[in-house]
Amino acid sequence: MKFNPALAIIAALVSVMAPGAALAHPRLVAAVPAADATVARTSTVKLTFSERLMPALSSATLTMTGMPGMANHGPMKMTGVTSAIAADGKSIVLTMAKPLPAGTYRADWVVVSADTHRITGVHSFSVK
Repeated sequence: MKFNPALAIIAALVSVMAPGAALAHPRLVAAVPAADATVARTSTVKLTFSERLMPALSSATLTMTGMPGMANHGPMKMTGVTSAIAADGKSIVLTMAKPLPAGTYRADWVVVSADTHRITGVHSFSVK
């Protein structure tokens, strides 16, 4: 078999480009409320990622990390919060039955996309 330089170049390009696709992970690209923002009372938090998520393996929880007038307020996981993947397939929406009281909050998220790698992160904001 003869050496084919064109085929060698194509093979080299494929081998260089293929790992890049495998290394791609979903990343948080937008959020409502925005990171470190202070907002009026809200009953939803939306976290939008760079790729479609696997619903069965992706979710978020909400923790109150501080309350006005309580200097020693420890982190308190919020109950009654539902976590669901939005119709766009790229967003997690946290929904509460009532608007959040004044305080600081942290959304802890775990997402998995087509590459099947588990990615975690946090998103913080405040309610006035």
